[in-house]
Amino acid sequence: MKKSTSLLMSIGFALALTACAGGTRTTTNEGSSASPAPAAPAASEAKSQEKYPTKPINLIIAYAAGGGTDVGARMLMPYVEKELGVPINIINKPGGGGWVGWTELANAKPDGYTIGYINTPNLMTGYLDPKQKRKESLDSFTTLANHITDPGAIAISKDEKRFTDITSLIEYAKKNALTATSTGVGSDDHFASLKLNKAFGTKFTAVQNGGAAESQAAVLGGHVDVLFANVGELTTLHKNGEIKIVGVMTDQRSPFLPDVPTLDESGFKGITSWSARGLAAPKGLDPEKAKILNAALEKGINNAEQVKKQGESGLQVDYKSGQDYADLLKKDEQGVIDLKDLMGW
Repeated sequence: MKKSTSLLMSIGFALALTACAGGTRTTTNEGSSASPAPAAPAASEAKSQEKYPTKPINLIIAYAAGGGTDVGARMLMPYVEKELGVPINIINKPGGGGWVGWTELANAKPDGYTIGYINTPNLMTGYLDPKQKRKESLDSFTTLANHITDPGAIAISKDEKRFTDITSLIEYAKKNALTATSTGVGSDDHFASLKLNKAFGTKFTAVQNGGAAESQAAVLGGHVDVLFANVGELTTLHKNGEIKIVGVMTDQRSPFLPDVPTLDESGFKGITSWSARGLAAPKGLDPEKAKILNAALEKGINNAEQVKKQGESGLQVDYKSGQDYADLLKKDEQGVIDLKDLMGW
């Protein structure tokens, strides 16, 4: 009897130990706040955040490959990758005047693994146009840093005989309708031709396309009369003799095109145009992750080798962050608001 009693007590004690062990595993798996076990995952999560980034980052470009934004981004990203320690995948999402890509960027998960270029004033046009009825706006993004400010330029085919410089072009366009490239309704290219129409009575009609590469092909192929684009997109073609840039839309000549006059000095005053290209993430990005991205972008953008490479392609590096970048974006936004009458809004 004593042996039976001892055996039963031993079995009961063993079952009790098993039940306790089973209860510990369940609590750990469920992450109950009553147990100290979750402290390890929490510490691991904090450690993971400190190590950000730990996997490749996707970079959305809202225009086709080969355009100014794409070219500039591909030059910059190796330097940013070096700072972050992870690859950056460039994803081109052209269409809708840039809004195919920007919509995807604005609605991406704000986890720091999707960033993108925002192009102004093109971005503002999309949400300020009441006909578009867009939910997104500048507030849909966590802005990071400006990379490039690229002045507007006007170019013609090297074989063009009807006009050969900016003066003969504008005089011809006053009397004859001409087609002009545009990378989207309300893009800086589009606004430039509209400004000339309003100020000097030219008859430019915009032909919309998916990006600078398409614009160039349209003029080189003789399908569109005049190429409205940016200095960085046209400098190499101009130097190679494939096209002829007849004017730049800034107060002073571009250091990359010292032989090309401004519209101002040619007698067509008050017409300026540029495209600012900066980087942003979806709204709601963790401030600590934003700091890490900003630090990497600052070093990458200001890298002397990177600046030199951009300059060789006619791209003017213009690093801005924080309030300076916010002020630039607000200035671009106000510029679009001031042109509402040209758009018929």
